[in-house]
Amino acid sequence: MSAGSKKASVLFAGFRALGLYSNHLPHVVRYHKKHREFYVVTAVGKCFHTYNVKKLGIVAVSNALPDDISCLAADRMLVFAAHGKTVVAFARNKEVVHTYSGHRDDVHLLLPFGDHFISVDRENTVIIWEVEAEEEYLQISFDKVSFDVSAVMHPSTYLNKILFGSSQGGLQLWNIKSNKLLYTFPGWTSAVTVLQQTPAVDVVGVGLASGQVIIHNIKFDETLMKFQQDWGPITSLSFRTDGHPIMAAGSPVGHIGLWDLEEKKLIGQMRDAHDTAIAGLTFLLNEPLLITNGADNAIRVWIFDTPGAEGRLLRCRLGHSAPPTKILHHGRNGQTILSAGQDGTLQSFSIVHERFNKSLGHGTLNKKKAKKKGLKYDTAKLPAITSFASECARQSDWDGIVACHRGLVVATTWNHQKGSMGAHKLEPDRFHHNRALNVHGTAVDISSCGNFVVVAVSTGHIDTYNLQSGLHRGQYGKDKAHAGPVRGVAIDGLNQLTISAGADHLLKIWKFKSHELLHTLSLESSPASTLLHRESGMLAIALDDFTVNVLDIETKRIVRKFSGHRGQINDLTYSPDGRWLITASMDCTIRTWDLPSGCLVDCFLVDAAAVSLTMSPTGNFLASSHVDNLGIFLWSNSTLCSVVSLRPLPADYEPAVVMLPGTFPSHDDEDEEEEDMDSSELADYISPAQLDQHLITLSLLPDSRWKNLLHLDVIKKRNKPKEPPKVPKAAPFFIPTLPGLVPQFALPEAPQEDQSKVFNFGVLAQKSPFYVQLEKALLSNNYNEPLNLLKEMGPSAIDTELRSLAPDMGGDVDTLTAFLRLISSMLDSRRDFDLAQAYLALFLKLHLRLLSTEPTLMQEAAQVSQRLEETWSHTQTQLNQSLCLLQYMKSALL
Repeated sequence: MSAGSKKASVLFAGFRALGLYSNHLPHVVRYHKKHREFYVVTAVGKCFHTYNVKKLGIVAVSNALPDDISCLAADRMLVFAAHGKTVVAFARNKEVVHTYSGHRDDVHLLLPFGDHFISVDRENTVIIWEVEAEEEYLQISFDKVSFDVSAVMHPSTYLNKILFGSSQGGLQLWNIKSNKLLYTFPGWTSAVTVLQQTPAVDVVGVGLASGQVIIHNIKFDETLMKFQQDWGPITSLSFRTDGHPIMAAGSPVGHIGLWDLEEKKLIGQMRDAHDTAIAGLTFLLNEPLLITNGADNAIRVWIFDTPGAEGRLLRCRLGHSAPPTKILHHGRNGQTILSAGQDGTLQSFSIVHERFNKSLGHGTLNKKKAKKKGLKYDTAKLPAITSFASECARQSDWDGIVACHRGLVVATTWNHQKGSMGAHKLEPDRFHHNRALNVHGTAVDISSCGNFVVVAVSTGHIDTYNLQSGLHRGQYGKDKAHAGPVRGVAIDGLNQLTISAGADHLLKIWKFKSHELLHTLSLESSPASTLLHRESGMLAIALDDFTVNVLDIETKRIVRKFSGHRGQINDLTYSPDGRWLITASMDCTIRTWDLPSGCLVDCFLVDAAAVSLTMSPTGNFLASSHVDNLGIFLWSNSTLCSVVSLRPLPADYEPAVVMLPGTFPSHDDEDEEEEDMDSSELADYISPAQLDQHLITLSLLPDSRWKNLLHLDVIKKRNKPKEPPKVPKAAPFFIPTLPGLVPQFALPEAPQEDQSKVFNFGVLAQKSPFYVQLEKALLSNNYNEPLNLLKEMGPSAIDTELRSLAPDMGGDVDTLTAFLRLISSMLDSRRDFDLAQAYLALFLKLHLRLLSTEPTLMQEAAQVSQRLEETWSHTQTQLNQSLCLLQYMKSALL
């Protein structure tokens, strides 16, 4: 394969993304009359998700757009999404059915309006579109200096009227049917951020950038009430419609203010409803439910069923609000992925269904204090997790997850079943008196039994703890295990060995229980991380020179070296059987190395470098997390569904870019054709008739054609009928008919001329095609034609042909000589070795006495015997050599 030919991954195909729920765009709430159910639509990158409010279960994921969605809106039938200068309409929450192009700048506001919808771009151009016709109905251009459109709304009961808000603070009411400006509201000298219809007719809620909320009567241009919020601009507004005069206002810091419209005062605060700005909030019609979403990748449903004014969290769907740094499969069924993010949380995502997702929360040194003060004001909260290990063997008895934190020497334990932080803080006594040192945990591993944990720190120390009690059980080395920071630590499957790699270029193997040093190995470069496959005993070591070494811990030797990455290796993972090592690097490639052959068998590029990888214990999915991406992306293993031909990739191989799952557009037809051609090229590979002239090649004929040639008489005797055939009963008289769909009577045949009754014996003397070809081959010395005829015959036909070679059956000595030379040519070509043996055996059985009486035949038979002996001795030598090598490979320690 040349360097110029780019192909996608042959092993992995994008499946879907986990943990993506919302971005900074406001959500949209829809009501389905037939289902009698509310649905919430949120934008996620290039597509949008639809959830039912009842259980927050995902209902649909739309097809991806070419660019990220910049604005979202919906009416009764369609969902409108803007990307760049284009607006598209989706039907059934999935398929694009309409496309609207005409804006000269990016669209940032959308408003469905009956059979039309309104779009506003950054150039301040407003276009009213006819939905079905995909045509412009009206275009309005505003002067950006005097009226920069920042919000748009349709007041209830106002026929054909649209209210525009501006960054200058003013409002304008337009009749879009007659294209007339009806009224201009002077405004409040602060940019309008939100326009929202209140439950009362003629009354509109106006949110300003100054933090003010104005309740304004647009019929009389009269301000009814004002509220001031101290948390910055108003990001969203909503009003309760279930009988309580409550207004909710969102803020950029994640707080929600609740205002009583009758008493005109603040009655409640929902602080830290989201970690980021409140993108959108909506009270459901005639229900005490509030739906909120934010850029922290969370959707929350709050219920107001308590005596206080504040709502309590009813249900939520949340992922990481900052990109994940480390992911790992938990358990043996491959259905759960643990993920630690830069937001400081540890979360569990289920591959099966989102209802099994859970957040283990944010780490803190004092859980009681954190509960009392709130996480945001907790001074003892822990920084983000850098690495962690999990083991489910004893997770029902005690904590099964241990994590190291950025810049912190204390390792924390977590409990997956309880979904919270664990009971122990693992810290050696040597650091109690001097916590100001810049010492932090670097690597951690849990024993396969779930009883012990080994924690390595940046000072070069490695400590062992008991997970049940959290007590310190010793350290490796008299003073330190390594002279520099420890980059990786691992425990083997039988709790016999502990392997550690340090920045001092040394890899050390210790006894697990006695902490005695057994072996030290010098590495070519400083290690970055390590990963042990316990079942095979193979330790992968990622080095700072962008290479990967594989150590066999049984022989204590480096058995494989892989080079090819052009950037720092971020993470490694093994396939469950230990045959593949998959690596991710800052060069944006994900490479798969085949350990038995030592070759690179798969490589593909991604847009953002993968920071962490984990392969499912069942081998069906590879999961990855990427730079600046909040989700976890699943790649399905193609080898489980189809036959994949793995071939070593050349050194100049240039991988193709593969879009991340859940965000890539549909494949082009050209790509599909190329893939079909590639797959057919692999499937239609035809093996040559003979790999090499020095090798013995057997025929591909079925055994029934040649294996029973010597036993034909036995088979015929066994198959002989026990009774003579029975005479059928006299058939009734019938008129002969011709065969066909329409029955026709046969015409009487014309009387034939009288033929001679003297039998022509020349018919019996006719030669068979095989006999004729054998005679020709004797002259031309080319025996391919008679051999091909023999291959097409069955055992009985072959027996008949060989018998007819005898002089008493119409043959002669020359023909017998020709057959012996046919066998000699087969032995010389080293092809059809099994057929040559079978044909020769039958020939000798039939004509052995004749051979002994004819000197020419004896001389030819002697030559055949010599060739046969030479061929068999060569074959026996090759077989013995192969058996010896195979026995050595099975028993010797490499």
